[in-house]
Amino acid sequence: MNKLTKLACCVLTLSTLSFGHGDVTPQAMDTKGLPHVSDDVIVNPLRENATAIEIGKSGYNSNCARCHGLGAVSGGIAPDLRYLEAGDDDTDEYFIGKVQEGAVRNGNVYMPPFKGVLSNEAIWAIRTWIETVPAD
Repeated sequence: MNKLTKLACCVLTLSTLSFGHGDVTPQAMDTKGLPHVSDDVIVNPLRENATAIEIGKSGYNSNCARCHGLGAVSGGIAPDLRYLEAGDDDTDEYFIGKVQEGAVRNGNVYMPPFKGVLSNEAIWAIRTWIETVPAD
């Protein structure tokens, strides 16, 4: 392998590792038409709500797809959300907690916290849409 090829491989590898997770600014979501959801709700109150599904799809594409994949099909950067059990109260509680608090391991931010950035209605709308995406 010549020096130019080695240099190109090193630059590509470093840029992928450095910027792979990106510096994504959360996008606001218009949740007009959805009922208010209080902070203490840990079970999806919008399940099967058609308006929530549409809002959630748009919100997912704006805020989640970069890491979790288009159509919720992960490319390996972040977990494949299609495999979260739909309609399960424990999974709902895990989902809302993880989205609100984010994920940090060994000081590295794997997912930023969205509490105070996205409303509860927006987060639950995203969950509602994810539940409609088949796992296959």
